Amino acid sequence: MFKILEKRELAPSIKLFVIEAPLVAKKARPGQFVILRIKEGGERIPLTIADYNSENGTVTIVFQEVGKTTQELGTLEAGDYIQDFVGPLGVPVEFPNHKKVLGIGGGLGIAPLYPKLKMLHQQGVEVVSIIGARTAELLILEEEIKAVSDRMYVCTDDGSKGRHGFVTVVLKELLEQGEKFDEIIIIGPPILMKIGSEITKPYGIPTMVSLNPIMVDGTGMCGGCRVTVDGEIKFACVDGPAFDGHKVDFDELIKRLATYKEEEKISLERFNEAHECKLINKIEGADKDAVK
Repeated sequence: MFKILEKRELAPSIKLFVIEAPLVAKKARPGQFVILRIKEGGERIPLTIADYNSENGTVTIVFQEVGKTTQELGTLEAGDYIQDFVGPLGVPVEFPNHKKVLGIGGGLGIAPLYPKLKMLHQQGVEVVSIIGARTAELLILEEEIKAVSDRMYVCTDDGSKGRHGFVTVVLKELLEQGEKFDEIIIIGPPILMKIGSEITKPYGIPTMVSLNPIMVDGTGMCGGCRVTVDGEIKFACVDGPAFDGHKVDFDELIKRLATYKEEEKISLERFNEAHECKLINKIEGADKDAVK
């Protein structure tokens, strides 16, 4: 069992948990992830390690309540426990001899971008960052990204904060202005990583993306997380999740991510119904106790 030490709401439906997991924290590196299970019989879901502290034995995860399991996870509070917390999994990222890197995070992708930029900053690399969200309300970890960046740009789709428009607009401007980068990291929705990689390709700048395919076991045995990279089948859990964005078949990835949409919808509806029943019973029980 793994204890939740801290819970924060970063934005509507986006939560941050600090988990007590000393063995995971001891081995964790930027780019890796964990697979957790809330309770016995529950669904296993992968979540990127957003931060870690090997001395304190803690691992930070950030998630958005979009499906049944993440909504159930969001009902837990500090002091509660998670059944399974397996990791670190995946291949750590490395940036040998880099002097200047551009990091781009869209939406929830800002969370897995942070540990990579933090490591680069600690290595003395010049870090330029672009982060964005649909609205200012949904922008997360702004101060954390700013603290590890030499220069930071903020974008919102509706113009409620920073630049009005997508992060790819600023990316295009920087490249057209002649800025040089040893590498560009793009993390966010698949369509963002696809478009961003298409923009950087003509400039010949190495572009790293972090993929989020459907995943079950996290050890390469189930094949659920297969993606096509440079015409070859790769497994995000053991070969990634970081890959060369210029070689990823994003159209295939986007199509496969939609495979279980209907089943996810049904599962979420059932969870919400059961959760509402629990709340009603709790309220009715409290009212009866009050009468007594």
